[in-house]
Amino acid sequence: MERTMKTAAATPGAPKKPSWLIREWRHLKKNIEMIGLISPGLLYIIIFSYLPMFGIVLAFKQYRFDKGIWGSAWVGFQNFKFFFVSEDAWRITRNTVCYELGYILLTTSFALLFAILLNEISRKSTKIYQTALFFPYFLSWVVVSYITYAFLDHQTGYLNTILGWFGMEPHKWFLEKEPWPIILNVVSLWKKVGFSALVYYAGIMGLNQEYYEAARIDGANRFQMAVKITLPLLTPLITILLILSVGGIFNGDFGLHYFIPNNAGLTYPTTDIIDTYVYRALRSVGDVGMSAAVGLYQSIVGLILVVAANAAVRKLDKENSLW
Repeated sequence: MERTMKTAAATPGAPKKPSWLIREWRHLKKNIEMIGLISPGLLYIIIFSYLPMFGIVLAFKQYRFDKGIWGSAWVGFQNFKFFFVSEDAWRITRNTVCYELGYILLTTSFALLFAILLNEISRKSTKIYQTALFFPYFLSWVVVSYITYAFLDHQTGYLNTILGWFGMEPHKWFLEKEPWPIILNVVSLWKKVGFSALVYYAGIMGLNQEYYEAARIDGANRFQMAVKITLPLLTPLITILLILSVGGIFNGDFGLHYFIPNNAGLTYPTTDIIDTYVYRALRSVGDVGMSAAVGLYQSIVGLILVVAANAAVRKLDKENSLW
């Protein structure tokens, strides 16, 4: 039987298997609509994420505008010393990592809470709450800084006015460093929680409702269904978003840490992060190579963290890992 099949395959009249190029072309024609849908996003990524990667070479050169990128002198790792030898390197690295970890934990926790609460109210009311939660996400940090200033102004700020009602002394918030970890976390949560809550809410809406119907028949209350059904079924989505967030731990939110404290010098010990430090150094020194070196350092560490986080998740549960 096998000999007959081989003979038939070897005969000149048997149809030839299409080449790899022809198969890929047929696949492309079959999915041309889907490719057209993703093409704007693909072009955006190529133009703004991949093409600029040629500028990585600036991290290893003493860049001069008159000589250009390729004509500038090669200095190796000299640009990296600017950051690692600095007296403030430990402080700003600690601030960057601790703040980003706090933002991730707070935003994830409250986003899950709000998503579960949105699932418990009527559909008409959901639209109102969705809009209220999502609206701050569209505001720029400049606008948010003005809103924050309206609360923290030491003369007419709302927060000092409230403290005055209780007989407490007003604070000059922009001249104090201690309260800023709390202020920055609250502002970040207010602005970002809406988007994350809607992502988790969309995940909840896609869950199989038969689980909830079976739980109701067994007498489970809403809290038990949220803990025993909703959260376990959302675990893959939560894990993926956390892995992606871990990669941005070394890339601090420049707008939040620059505009909200109003770049006040006395708040630097508790508000300064890598991005704001490099920005001020670049503005005063004007060395492009230094800023490129720190940006490359942040990207490499972010990649390592994403791979490490995914490896840890994969070791615990392969189904919840990204790859």
